[in-house]
Amino acid sequence: MKKPKKKGRLDFAQLAKAVVDAATDESPPADDGKDRAAVELGRKGGRKGGPARAKKLTKEQRSAIAKRAAAARWGGKS
Repeated sequence: MKKPKKKGRLDFAQLAKAVVDAATDESPPADDGKDRAAVELGRKGGRKGGPARAKKLTKEQRSAIAKRAAAARWGGKS
């Protein structure tokens, strides 16, 4: 049975290509199809929204949310 590859590790060919790209600076431009301005705006809102929501919730509400999250993660009953 073959051993599964570890994530994040490059095989020999991938590593060689990465070295050549770094040495010649011919790496392709990183374009993931996202608008940078929209990404920044979304990030700003996310940074504000989480703490604002946490302030608004009571201790019991936060506890209930945490219990549901733990149940979803670990497969327990909610």
